[in-house]
Amino acid sequence: MYPEISVIIPAYNTEAYIAQAIESALRQTLNNIEVIVVDDASTDKTLAVVKSFTDKRLKVIANQENMGVSVARNLAIRQAKGKWIAVLDSDDWYAPERLETLLMIANSENADMVADDVYYIKDGDKLPWSTLLSDSREKIDQIMKIDILYFVATDVPGQGGLTLGLTKPLLKREFLVKHGIEYEENIRLGQDFWFYLKCLGYGAKFILTPKAYYFYRSRLGSLVTKNQVQRLDQYCRASRYFLQQEFVKNNPQLFDALSKRLAILEKTRPYFRVVDAIRGGKFPKILSAMVNNPYFFVHFIKQLPKIMSRRFDYFIVKFNYKIESVRNKFSTFLSR
Repeated sequence: MYPEISVIIPAYNTEAYIAQAIESALRQTLNNIEVIVVDDASTDKTLAVVKSFTDKRLKVIANQENMGVSVARNLAIRQAKGKWIAVLDSDDWYAPERLETLLMIANSENADMVADDVYYIKDGDKLPWSTLLSDSREKIDQIMKIDILYFVATDVPGQGGLTLGLTKPLLKREFLVKHGIEYEENIRLGQDFWFYLKCLGYGAKFILTPKAYYFYRSRLGSLVTKNQVQRLDQYCRASRYFLQQEFVKNNPQLFDALSKRLAILEKTRPYFRVVDAIRGGKFPKILSAMVNNPYFFVHFIKQLPKIMSRRFDYFIVKFNYKIESVRNKFSTFLSR
């Protein structure tokens, strides 16, 4: 029998996290799955950890050289046998009921893609501090169909909003094969956004459920924590590339939406130049960056309420967790 779902996990130097990712996939309430891990030439013990699993549903592919996450995902999708594809990053994990729940929604809605909300959790923390939907301030409390213009307009790096490019939808493999849709291997950041855009551009029915079943770990050293200006430059290059694609040029509204998104990204570059200087921690460079990029202050003032709200939410979660820990320890002491 072919598996119902193929879970694909690209992995590179995540020996401390990969076991949790694999376990969360293998322990799903839906048993009829396969898990394909592509080790992208890790230089640590990632591959050894993966090979320590003995579950027959697990398949391992080891690249001889580092090719990037898009190449790894494409390789796994080509090897997949499932009716559906589920992507899992090697430092993230699933709630046990995730795949079964998303599959039920996909079948009932006749969808090609089904995404859930995403828990945000900082590396080392016990509890998520927020979710994708909560952080976006979007008021979505029921299953919603996502159209391509909404998808583009709400996902602009550095602007807040509902960044659906961070989700990991369940994807109908037949739809991907029919339209020849793969990850762009020359794009190193934001690959998911462009992959989903292609799916929507070819008519995919994209459903979002407001419940969260995916845990997204924020950690130092991951791609999203690196130089912000470089990230922004890559986003801009990818935007210009897609504006030349036929499915975009043939859709005037989509072309206009992507053009506006690119203009916002280019305008935001001065802000991120200062952010990178602040991260560097050297005052002369910070001062120089602020003087040379005065738009930083405009963007910062606009973003300040959101920044403060995020900090407050995180503080409340940490505070509540500490209170609960003290309460549990006190209860244990009294029960002795």
